[in-house]
Amino acid sequence: MILKELIQDINVTSISGDTSIDIKSVAYHSENVVKDCLFVAITGLRLDGHDFVDGAIKRGARALILEKPIRKVENVCHIVVRDSRVALAKLSSRFYHHPSQEVKLIGITGTNGKTTTAYLLESIFKNAGIKVGMISTINYRYMKNILKAGHTTPESLELQKILRDMVDSGVSHVVIEVSSHALDLRRVDGCSFDIGVFTNLSRDHLDYHQDMASYYRSKERLFTDLLQHKKGPWAVINDDDPRGEILKNMANVNVLTFGINVKGDIWAGGFSPSPKGISAKIHTPYGPFMVESALYGKINLYNILAATGVCVCFGIPLDIVKGGIESLSYVPGRLQKVSSNHDIRVFVDYAHTDDALKRVLLSIKEVGQGRIICVFGCGGDRDPGKRPLMGQISGKLSDFTIITSDNPRTEDPYKIIGEIEKGIKQIQVDKYAVIPDRGEAIQYAIDLARPGDTVLIAGKGHETYQILRDETRPFDDLMVAKEVLDSRKVRSRNGK
Repeated sequence: MILKELIQDINVTSISGDTSIDIKSVAYHSENVVKDCLFVAITGLRLDGHDFVDGAIKRGARALILEKPIRKVENVCHIVVRDSRVALAKLSSRFYHHPSQEVKLIGITGTNGKTTTAYLLESIFKNAGIKVGMISTINYRYMKNILKAGHTTPESLELQKILRDMVDSGVSHVVIEVSSHALDLRRVDGCSFDIGVFTNLSRDHLDYHQDMASYYRSKERLFTDLLQHKKGPWAVINDDDPRGEILKNMANVNVLTFGINVKGDIWAGGFSPSPKGISAKIHTPYGPFMVESALYGKINLYNILAATGVCVCFGIPLDIVKGGIESLSYVPGRLQKVSSNHDIRVFVDYAHTDDALKRVLLSIKEVGQGRIICVFGCGGDRDPGKRPLMGQISGKLSDFTIITSDNPRTEDPYKIIGEIEKGIKQIQVDKYAVIPDRGEAIQYAIDLARPGDTVLIAGKGHETYQILRDETRPFDDLMVAKEVLDSRKVRSRNGK
């Protein structure tokens, strides 16, 4: 693509050099630069792309997007912009011929529920015969392609390439989990959304956003800035959440609300949780329908309502919506039941914030008869303020807590555990144990459980690894729990 055409959507401060050159590729990592490439220098959180310009030129970069002028290089076009991340997003969209304009694009944002809502929508769309693509925390997939997820929402260049591949493979609807980081770092600025979904807002990522106001404002961008590029966009908003109440009055688009406590456009009545899942009557502007879902708890009823709201915006028949919801048996690492062939219940869940842990434990309490044994830790190099809060939540809502290691990263795992322990001690709960080795902690929890009890293994969910400093080790909560349960079953048969 000719450089002059490629940059026509970008707010340029200055240009030095030939813009008639043919650009064959775009990169923002210097190692990915090849001959006739446009290199975008991004000022990152740890590294500055401007420090790698020389390497990019040596590898064949013919043009540079910069936030600050640098020494001119012959035969290399220098383009200075105010924000190279915004520039990358817009030129990536143009480079891949604006793929989001060729599909129905649904963006889901919020602290909790994004992944489950995305899975529900995928299931409903498939039930409707719609070819769907999904970009989620767990993976990116479409048709028969499954790609590993590096981030919940990929960087704009990768995102636009994936969207183009989806369009070319025949996908007509794409569901994207839109993280607060992606919104703040402008990864989705080149996207044209048809529907934005707001699930809820609670404390998370404050190591990055610093305060809740900044965290909320990043989410708000999806509705105030990015739902403006297509005709008749919709915002589907949780009206039970205080921030949702604010958001619906700010979004200058069509708004459809959902909730349980407040009877919005989509609401649930007759909610009945059970060990088998959810039973509820879903009310919509086009009439009600009964749903029986294998998903657990009120937290997932909200996700069902959110997904139903999107489908109402698209005019999908309610019997198709019902069938799609009921055909989804589980979501990886989201209150996922490990096995049903035992005398105890064991769940694996991604809950890694105090609010998420509270919601999950309350959902278990809704249907549980015995004790709740909770195993969890907190990730290192992340918001430390949530650690004692999670300790308090587990201490209040669990019958026994086992504090263990999560992904300590570069932090001392014993320091993280100590901060969680402070929270439990603040409420004077002594029914807990500290077992830093996560495998041993899971073993202890399941061995401790009596018939009728529930074990919750929280924090890592679908993850199949554990990060300790610079080492990433294989570790899967689900597989470890299955092995322990199988061992328990053998011991039970042998009378031990």
